[in-house]
Amino acid sequence: MISPTLRYIRSCFSFVRFGHSVFALPFALVGALLAARQHPLTLARIGWIVAAMIAARTAAMGFNRLVDARYDALNPRTANRELPRGVLSRGDAIGLVALSSLAFILVTTQLGWICLLLSPLALAIVFWYSLAKRFTSWTQLFLGLALAVAPVGGWLAAGGRGGWEPWLLALAVGTWVAGFDILYACQDLEFDRAQGLRSVPVRFGVGRSLAIARGLHVGTVAALAAVALAAPLGGGYLAGVGGVAVLLVWEQSLVRADDLSRVKQAFDLNGYVGLFYLAATAGALYAG
Repeated sequence: MISPTLRYIRSCFSFVRFGHSVFALPFALVGALLAARQHPLTLARIGWIVAAMIAARTAAMGFNRLVDARYDALNPRTANRELPRGVLSRGDAIGLVALSSLAFILVTTQLGWICLLLSPLALAIVFWYSLAKRFTSWTQLFLGLALAVAPVGGWLAAGGRGGWEPWLLALAVGTWVAGFDILYACQDLEFDRAQGLRSVPVRFGVGRSLAIARGLHVGTVAALAAVALAAPLGGGYLAGVGGVAVLLVWEQSLVRADDLSRVKQAFDLNGYVGLFYLAATAGALYAG
């Protein structure tokens, strides 16, 4: 039998979808690895970078669930989440957001004064996404911006200064995330319209939104390839970018305008994109 404490902890992890940390975290580590070509990177610093990413993402997801609780309760797809079901209270959610935000700021004290100075701005960016769909149709691009902070943060945390690499990585992450979030948002098109919420699918419809998502993912591959010129990196790295392209083509093939039944499967593929790219880049840097 699971104890109440363990059940509560499991609910907190589920509430913030802890496993989805694999989306942005690998790109933060790639930013750090690229910066480490000029600056020593210790295991301790890598640990602090991982801690900062997890804390920031926990705060962002908790805030998202908190401000969207009313809509989640009305949407059949999300009505089973922790706040609508009463598994966690609003007080629990507020406490989790506050603690993880504070933890993020405290962790940045270990990553240099620039990271500490920028930490409130980083939180503001990741929080804004949760409110964007009330004001703009470009909600998914703001989620892309929120996660695009990751490689820049990893670069700065590892001592990187100047250079095109973090900005190209940020562009790649931003277009990648915006692209797959557009696919995900297609399944809530009718609900969002009924509630007066805004998104790319609400504005353009499913067919045109899928075309936009595919164009964004082409941009992702182009930006990742451009990193090889800025770094520079060799053929092994470009082979890794080719692997990312294959994964994105596979993801896009699962979603059609007349069949959204495999959106969840397409979304879950993104967990492998970041991990594969991290492995390919690390191999190019240290084994190439």
